[in-house]
Amino acid sequence: MARFFITFLSVALMACFFQVGAAPLHSRQIGDIACNAARLKTVSSLAATKSAVGKIDTSNSTAAATAVTDAQTGLDSASAGIKTIAASLLTGKTAPADARDQVGSGLLAAQTALNGITTGDAATTQALTKLNDTISAGKDVVADCN
Repeated sequence: MARFFITFLSVALMACFFQVGAAPLHSRQIGDIACNAARLKTVSSLAATKSAVGKIDTSNSTAAATAVTDAQTGLDSASAGIKTIAASLLTGKTAPADARDQVGSGLLAAQTALNGITTGDAATTQALTKLNDTISAGKDVVADCN
């Protein structure tokens, strides 16, 4: 009788043990490898663009100085949008649409400003190249992170 009771108790405990449910899983929008690589490329390209814009010579042209200031403002806006998106993703929330729009409009403002510089110097060309890389990486994020 004792063996039967121990066997019954063991089976009952095992049944209870396997009935424990796991915690519910919630999507955190962290993304797969391609998505995260695109995000990293966007952030690093944005930093490279900011650095390249800072190297544009503005000493001989007030128009170039104004364009550089406008480009830096656009890049700062895009950076703030990226920070908002990152904070949302790390807390498990959905990335706000207005932050995505802020990134896009900031990059577009920077592109418009840099295209307005007509000096044709190497620093401006490099800044535009870096900005186009950033925009391309941003498009990859949109394509890979759905």
